[in-house]
Amino acid sequence: MGRKEFIINKVIINGRPVKRIIVDEHVDKHRDITDDIIIDLVRLLDGVYQLPEEIKPPFEYYTTLLILNEKQYRLVWLLEENELYIGIITTYRDNRSK
Repeated sequence: MGRKEFIINKVIINGRPVKRIIVDEHVDKHRDITDDIIIDLVRLLDGVYQLPEEIKPPFEYYTTLLILNEKQYRLVWLLEENELYIGIITTYRDNRSK
């Protein structure tokens, strides 16, 4: 299917205003993950400041556990230096303990 892109109302993630989501095609492998779930998970990051798990300039990589509608999801995402989008590498239901 290829990458998807969404424009959203501004959220602040790690102090950066983000209005665009770019979703990697890997997410398509998780059929239970809809576009709405991805957008809602990104909205949950509003106001969050998180240290990256890995830095490979110009990218910073993150993994976050989020609860949406009483279900736990693992969101793997990135921020690119000097860019105002969030990249979603993958997300999936994570039933393991927090």
